[in-house]
Parts: sequence; structure tokens; C-alpha cells
Amino acid sequence: MSLALLGLTIVTRAQGLLSPDGKIQVMLELKDGGRPCYRVNYQGQEVLGCSALGLVTNIGDYTQGLTMKGMELNKVSETYSLPDIKQSKVNYEANEAVVTYMQQGAFVMDVIFRVSNRDVAFCYKVYPKKETRVCVIEREASGFMLPDGTTTFLCPQSKPMGGFARTSPSYETPYTCDEPADCNGWGEGYTFPCLFKVSDAATQSTGQQNCWLLISETGTDGGYVGCRLLNDGVNSYHIGFPQEGEQNGVGSVTPAVSLPAMTPWRTITIGSLANIVETTVSFDLVKPKYKASQNYVYGKGSWSWIIKMDPSCNFDEQMRYIDFSAAMGWQSVLIDAFWDRQIGYERMAELSRYAQSKGVGLFLWYNSNGSWNDAPQTPIGKMSDSHIRRQEMKWLHDNGIRGIKVDFFGGDKQAMMQLYEDILSDANDYGLLCIFHGCTLPRGWERMYPNYVASEAVLASENLHFGQGACDAEAHNACIHPFVRNTVGAMDFGGSALNKFYGADNQHGTVRRTSDVYALATAVLFQSAVQHFALAPNNLTDAPEWAIDFMRKVPTTWDEVRFIDGYPGKYVILARRSGSQWYVVGINAEQQPLKKTLTLPMFDKAASLAVYADDVKLQGSVKSLRMGKKQQITVTIPQNGGVVITNN
Repeated sequence: MSLALLGLTIVTRAQGLLSPDGKIQVMLELKDGGRPCYRVNYQGQEVLGCSALGLVTNIGDYTQGLTMKGMELNKVSETYSLPDIKQSKVNYEANEAVVTYMQQGAFVMDVIFRVSNRDVAFCYKVYPKKETRVCVIEREASGFMLPDGTTTFLCPQSKPMGGFARTSPSYETPYTCDEPADCNGWGEGYTFPCLFKVSDAATQSTGQQNCWLLISETGTDGGYVGCRLLNDGVNSYHIGFPQEGEQNGVGSVTPAVSLPAMTPWRTITIGSLANIVETTVSFDLVKPKYKASQNYVYGKGSWSWIIKMDPSCNFDEQMRYIDFSAAMGWQSVLIDAFWDRQIGYERMAELSRYAQSKGVGLFLWYNSNGSWNDAPQTPIGKMSDSHIRRQEMKWLHDNGIRGIKVDFFGGDKQAMMQLYEDILSDANDYGLLCIFHGCTLPRGWERMYPNYVASEAVLASENLHFGQGACDAEAHNACIHPFVRNTVGAMDFGGSALNKFYGADNQHGTVRRTSDVYALATAVLFQSAVQHFALAPNNLTDAPEWAIDFMRKVPTTWDEVRFIDGYPGKYVILARRSGSQWYVVGINAEQQPLKKTLTLPMFDKAASLAVYADDVKLQGSVKSLRMGKKQQITVTIPQNGGVVITNN
């Protein structure tokens, strides 16, 4: 890993900063009353108008009465590797401006901007004030003023202490697509990340294609709060802190910090949908917080609960799932809630020994509680207390358990963010991987915490079991996630079912509307280094052999991603590479079949390819073909269907 900070003369004006390729320009201003703001242009078009900067703290209001007293310009160049994100090796290049502000003759804060070829990011550094060495950040003024006509693709934040067993907010609400930028969700703003399309009129006036913006944050840990995006009126948004009622009303919504203090980064990815899908900005701006205690094992696994629910968490059924994972050549089995009651610790140790004899590791479910919801699922009271948590993790370690899935968190206040960090840090001490559900968005955590795997933070596969409406809308929702939720971090969706019904006998329950090829495509489309798929042991005999064979081999870690085509909520086609193997996958939610001629330079001319495709009745098949000289393939994807193309 290398990092260089070198002085540059890259400013076009006294208060401007360009991306390395010159396409993105950030301009800094002081409005009347010493109020700092910034603007962003992309290829000469304004994509963010005058947007506020600054913080209000309990030792000073740093949103007004400021003077700009310096701008230090640097070049940032870094190469890093991560095995568990969308791109295994990243070369990060950006230009940086550290802008210093004074108030009444004293230095009060820096605003640090980073501009790469597809991302703008900024954060604050707050300085001590005389003898004051700590403060509370009461409000963040950071704003985003979008052009007229902008449309939105957003996930409304739910109110606290609602939903199942008063477990909300849990980042599990449906997205709205192509909506105007003039409302505030359900009254509580929006969950990050937030996707915007700049108006067609504005882009057409400059002869450009649509320009997209993805706004999010990264680097949040136990030293701050998790934030959301609040609407101020038409086209105007700002950073919002958590809601008072979160975590059963206990704790402050404002972060307390020791000075000097750095805030998390606000990130804005700009340009084409390829920029949005392929960005690594969540990881570019953070650093590891501790070393991995071991070489962690990722991979595929099975999960009985999604098809068979709570009764399946018994000894005999989990033995069948261990045998199933072993037969598939998979690495793990996730055993869900109530295992402590329905299996017990002694027999779980026996299960783990059996799994290890088959080359399979176990992940065990835990309730995060605590005092922040009414969820009755057990084990409970194990993860919220440091002493009990470490005793439990020692038992897990001593019995060869590979990881934990912790569920039902209660919000984004600083104490809750600290709990995430404490669970991760303790788990690393005992060599355990961590998956979170009913939880907040990950914010650069794959790089910050080396034993972090993935978070749900999405309306995930369990809803396909709970209601037919979710099954009917499955493809539509899946066509949103690669452009929004899954762009910023690993998404534990738990899908790719091959059952016809979400029920134990595959004869009853909600009906899957999507095809088998769709299931294969989403195994690649959704990114997480550990995937517990919704396949069941019966699929060894009742699912197509070609589908089972594909699911045996599909990777879960990737070296590269390339966006090919798509539109949020309608369809998506992208490619991922693992080693020398490419997977081009697509799904379609639109009523009409999607016909596309794809140019695929990642496959050599005359390469032998396997093509998995659906007919009009969603009957899938796999065929071999040879790539032509033009390196093009024409595909047709019916509604709720998919396509997969891979080199043999």
C-alpha cells in the first residue's frame, strides 16, 4: 500500500478544485454573513448549486461569521487491496483541498474536500477552543442543492420503535423511483445511499446524457452517529442526525467528540450509471481500525430459515442442511433464531463438530438486545453486554463456529454505532466473522473492520416468504439495489431461491414469480463475500441440473465489476470477474421483453461461452456458443427473467 500527499497547483481559481481528469469542479464560496458553501460542476454543467457547509456545536456556531484563511492543495494516490468488495485491487487518485476557516480571530475548523474522477467527498476537522477539549456537534449544515427537474430514487426512513416488535428503523422500506425532489419520505427523510437523476432538460441543453448523483456517507464508527438525508423543500437536502425515539428513546441524537475531531465523510458520486455502480468511494476514504486476527474464510452457504422458518432450527434439519452444503461444495450453514432453545449449546457443539468433519463452518444467529425492542427471538442478552458477549464469543471460538449474524438493532445514535464497533472488535479477537441484520447501512466497514462481512439494510428475501406482494415486485426491487444500496457496501440479501414456493414442502406458501435463470443472475448481481442462498436440500432433485451446477461454482468474491446497461427499477446488466472468469448477468422487471445487443470485450474472439437464458414462459436452459469477431451477443430477457453469460 502506498500513499502520497504532494503539493499541487491544480486550482483554477482561488477557491476551486478539479478532479484529476478535469471533468468535476468544486467551487468554494463565502456567502453574506460569512456562511460557507460549495458548488459542483460536471463537464461544465452545474449538478449541485450553492450548498451549505458547516457545523453547529455547543462551543460555537461554525455555519456563519467565518473567514476563509487558507487552502492547502494535495494530490492523493493510494493502492489498496480488499478481497471482499466489488473490486479486489483499487487504485485511488484524487485531488484534495484542506480549507481552513477562522471565526473571531481563532482557527475553528477545516473542511477537507477530495475530488476523484467520479466522486466528491468532504468532511470536517474541528479544533479545540481555548481550553475546551471536547464538544457536542449539535447540527451539521452540510447541504445538497440539486437542479430543477431532478428526480429521485430513495428509501424513506421509517419512524422509530415501530414495525415488528418495535424494531424500526431497520433500513427495510421500499424505494420510490423517478419521484420529484420535493418531499421528505414518510416525514423522517431518507436512508443512505440516495440516488438522483439530474433533469433531462438540463443535460440536453449541454448535449450530455443523463447525469446521476449518489449521495451517501462513509467512515462512521462509534465516534459519531449514523446520519440520514432530510428534504428542505424542492431540490434541497441536508444531513440529518438520528431520531429522538430511536433506541427506545435512550441516548442523545448528537455526537460527543474529543478535539481535534474528524467527522465522517459525505460522498457524492457523479456522472454515468457506470460511475455509480463501479464507485469504491466508501472504501477509498477510510483505513483499517485493527488487524485481522486470522485469514477469514468467505464463500457460499445454505440457510433453512428463509424457506422453512423457525421450526427448521432443530438438530435433525440442520444436519440435513450441513449435508446439503457439503454436497454443494459450499463453505457454511447459517443457523437462525431459537437455536439455543431448539438445539441447545451442547448439541450445537456436536453439530459444529459434524459440520467441520464435512468441511462446513457454522454461522449462528443472535438478537442484539439490549433494551431497544421487544423482539422475542433468542439468544437474547448476549451481544449487548461486554462481559457476557466475550464469554459467548469464547464458547463460539472454542467450538469452531465461523461467524455470527446479529439482528434487531435499534437506530443510529452514537451508542448504537459504538455497539456495532464493539461487537466487531470483540469478534475479531475470537476469529469470528460478523453479519448484521435489522441494522444500519455499512459505511466503509469492509475496510475498517476486517472481520465484517455484510449487512442487510434492505428489504431483503424474508419479505418474499412473508407476502405475495414482495414476490410480485421481486424483479423491480432487484433492479434498484445494484444502483443504490449495493453500491456502497456488501448487501446480505439471502436470495437466489430455486423452490417454486416459499414453504417447507415446496407446495404451499408465497409463489416465486421469477425464473431459475433470474436466481442465478442475482447470485452474481448482489455483492457480498459470504452468501447464504435460499436453496433447499430438495433442490438437488427438483431443480434443473444446470442451475444446481451453476450454484455450486458461482464465486462470492470478485476482482472487477463493469456496468453494461440498465435503469433503476427497470432492468440491469452488469459483469463481474473472478480471476479469469467473467460473469455477465442481467434481469428485467419491465412488462415487455428486453432485447439488447451487448458488446462484450471481456470475452476473447472465438471464446467458448455458456449462455443461460429464459424463453417467454420463463423456462430456462443453458446453451454453448462461440463469441464472434464483433464480440457481440444479442439477448432477450422476459419480465421476471434473467440471462447469464460466462466463459467455459
